[in-house]
Amino acid sequence: MKLFQPRRNAIKMPASTVVFNVAGYLLLSFFAIICLLPFVFLISASFTSEKAIALSGFSLIPKEFSTDAYRLLFRNPTDILRAYGVSGMITLSGSVVGLFIISMTAYVLSRPYLRYRYQITFYFYFTTLFSGGLLSVYILFVRYLGLKNNYLALILPLLVNVFYLLIMRSFITAIPESIFESAKIDGAGELTIFLRLVLPLSTSALATIGLFLILDYWNDWYHAMLYMSDYKKFPLQYMLYNLLSASEAIARLSRTASISVVEVPSRAVRMAMTVVATGPILLVYPFVQRYFVKGVTLGAVKG
Repeated sequence: MKLFQPRRNAIKMPASTVVFNVAGYLLLSFFAIICLLPFVFLISASFTSEKAIALSGFSLIPKEFSTDAYRLLFRNPTDILRAYGVSGMITLSGSVVGLFIISMTAYVLSRPYLRYRYQITFYFYFTTLFSGGLLSVYILFVRYLGLKNNYLALILPLLVNVFYLLIMRSFITAIPESIFESAKIDGAGELTIFLRLVLPLSTSALATIGLFLILDYWNDWYHAMLYMSDYKKFPLQYMLYNLLSASEAIARLSRTASISVVEVPSRAVRMAMTVVATGPILLVYPFVQRYFVKGVTLGAVKG
């Protein structure tokens, strides 16, 4: 007696379905390659000499391999590592605190027994239409709060985003109310419900909004330009911005001045800076990508 027998009545897929699946995989693979090509061009250009870029432009494979751009960036590796540490600290602390404040505020605004919750929600939304202007905010941060050369000046402006707050509120509103009622019957308070029920059930929304906050903090250089003058407290983006500005100024001087100036790979430096700045984000994204689409979709279902 044979223990394993081949399945004779296996269902065969129709030829049209097979053709459709193959065509779908080929099409998705084609679009994946198209999305990957810019990154390949970016890395290739960062390892290309400035002369080759000026004569032949960017190419998929470096025509004249050079590491001048990275040598310029890491001429002082201590500065790069310190800037990485500053950006990492600001991104981590701002994202964690901002995510907690946004989720807690969204939970309060989603409760049906909160009086004037629609008016309070509109108040939050109204702040996105108007602002006090750059001068008033600068005076508030520097003169009254004393946050010049203080890391809080880089964390507070991006701490709460109303758009993320509304997404989180819509997501929590979609959670069945019976879950909260059963928890209250068992004697749970609002803080217990928020920590033990809302947060575990909102993993998709938290991952999505957390990714948005991480991108906002990591790519921010504008507030560092306004409030930071101590070079040791510069985040990575602002330090790279200053380095790029200096390299472009030297390149312009070499083209216009009569004196001989050392050639600076300004084009390759831009690409190398992009590689250095986006590397950590590319490492974070795979861990949250499975929550990303679900979080955005479910957060936009109910208003």
